[in-house]
Amino acid sequence: MSPEPLSPPQNPQLAGMPPLATPGQRLAARLLDTLVLGVIWTVALVATGALQYAVDHPGKQDMGRVIVALVLTMAVYFGYEGRMLSRTGQTLGKRALRIRVAMLSDGDVPGRQGWARAAVYTLPGMLVPLLVGTVFWLVNSVSPLWDKPYRRALHDKVARTVVVTA
Repeated sequence: MSPEPLSPPQNPQLAGMPPLATPGQRLAARLLDTLVLGVIWTVALVATGALQYAVDHPGKQDMGRVIVALVLTMAVYFGYEGRMLSRTGQTLGKRALRIRVAMLSDGDVPGRQGWARAAVYTLPGMLVPLLVGTVFWLVNSVSPLWDKPYRRALHDKVARTVVVTA
């Protein structure tokens, strides 16, 4: 008879919670939510006239209109992410992958902490033209790969959340 495999010690803060979402689940959910972001971005480019300007003037951009479209996009995406996380702990991507955001302390839906999480994830996107937003997003997105034991991104740490299976 072979011995039973040893399981990792349970952290008392996660006792009674579903298992943590895998990095693959988190990535796939974020990719689906990026499609939502892409739709918002396209609508903002059309609404501000930035897209038509680029069509009418190949190789050129009206940076004023692009910046307005960027600010609108990030504001709407912040509203989308904040509302979804504060109410159910799931964006459309997380729902599709059957994962959710939970409070680290008790596994509850984040409530107002969902808005804090959304702010830390979304609002640096307004700094993309300065490259600061891009660098922040990259570091934030890969940080769960080295965070132990909860695999939390920077926005999870600020909001005191984890991503678990739903």
